[in-house]
Amino acid sequence: MLFWGSLMKLKKISHRKLTNFVWAILGFFLAFLALFFQVPGFSQQPVTIYLLVRALEAQQLQPLAQQFNQQHPEIQLELIEAPNDTNRVEDLYTASFLLGNSPYDLVFMDIVWTPKFAAAGWLKDLSGYLSPEELEQFLPGDIQGGMYQGKLYRAPFRSDAGMLYYRHDLLEKAGYDPPETFDQLITISQDLQQQGLSEWGYVWQGKQYEGLSAMFVEILQGNGAFWVNPETLEVGLDQENAIAAVKFLQQTLTTKISPPGVTTYAEEETRRLFQNGKTAFLRNWPYVYGLALDSPIAGKYSIKPMVHAENQPSGACQGGWGFGISATSKNPDAAWEVIQFFMKQESQKQFVLANGYVPSLKSLFNDPEIVAKYSHYPELLTVLESPALRPPIPQYAQASDILQRYLSAAITNTMSPEIAMKKAAAETRNLLAVSK
Repeated sequence: MLFWGSLMKLKKISHRKLTNFVWAILGFFLAFLALFFQVPGFSQQPVTIYLLVRALEAQQLQPLAQQFNQQHPEIQLELIEAPNDTNRVEDLYTASFLLGNSPYDLVFMDIVWTPKFAAAGWLKDLSGYLSPEELEQFLPGDIQGGMYQGKLYRAPFRSDAGMLYYRHDLLEKAGYDPPETFDQLITISQDLQQQGLSEWGYVWQGKQYEGLSAMFVEILQGNGAFWVNPETLEVGLDQENAIAAVKFLQQTLTTKISPPGVTTYAEEETRRLFQNGKTAFLRNWPYVYGLALDSPIAGKYSIKPMVHAENQPSGACQGGWGFGISATSKNPDAAWEVIQFFMKQESQKQFVLANGYVPSLKSLFNDPEIVAKYSHYPELLTVLESPALRPPIPQYAQASDILQRYLSAAITNTMSPEIAMKKAAAETRNLLAVSK
């Protein structure tokens, strides 16, 4: 009876009203479907993950990005090209975070950005995404460089480290083994110069810029000294061993094993001197090895861990790039899918073979295909296993600026090492105190 009564009422509705009623119900249904399919969890449209990358590296990463998109139709990775200047990229990321809702889901980070970005709350904690066994597969310095206050915020992709290049042909001719200590480096350099085998003994990055800080952490570690203890914020620049590190750099100039212009040199100036056969020893990064293969010294050079003081460890300044997830990303799980793809062995191997970068996975340093193209990679692994980290503190950029200024003053003889390091230590302590 209830059904019959409802039907009778329906018959009383005019045709026009019934039509409007049907269209209203249909409109509501279509609106509901539109809303339903806009919800990320139910949408048939792919989720887009945005990543800001320096222009050159964006081009190098593009083949892997295309592969990811083909293999993951539900996620689309979009690379946004940025300037090639690293500092400008950091500024762009910082500006986007300060706006409160960064458009970038992923952050492709230089290792020294990690503590600043993590301390500001701009990055998602990745600690639960990787097991201890998975972390063990990567270089220890790359994992340490991605940590802040015991949590992982940066997943490694490609590594980098400072090392000593040497002309093994010249050492063999003069009857020397490669140097292990600072004193041996100076002695051998002087003898090679006296014999007329090399114009200069040793070149390094002495210009007032970040490369000076990177180089100096190796000399500090090699002297048993330190810059800033990230756990206690103790500053060690004015301690005896740290002052000895500055005196070693001074000594390379006073003994004339390093050219006077070294205090203005960055990576490229020192590379060219080494490649052109003007110096026996060079402190630089892994990229030099491949470039020097097409030079007058091809087949005449090797690499080893940096020299150090007696009974002290060698140090290789840890560099490299990796991925973080923006704390404001609306699609962190999809962003992690992208990171997993780039971290896996097949992706890193393809990237290394195509571009000559250093992988972060330990297994790739002895991969037959990689070693066939880059025969020095097994030696490179030895270097990378003695990392020297720049202090992982949020105020790193300011601390580095302080060190650069006073270290530059010391090596250009405008201040003594003792005064320069005492002033650097005092300013650094003030910086850290104000930031507490």
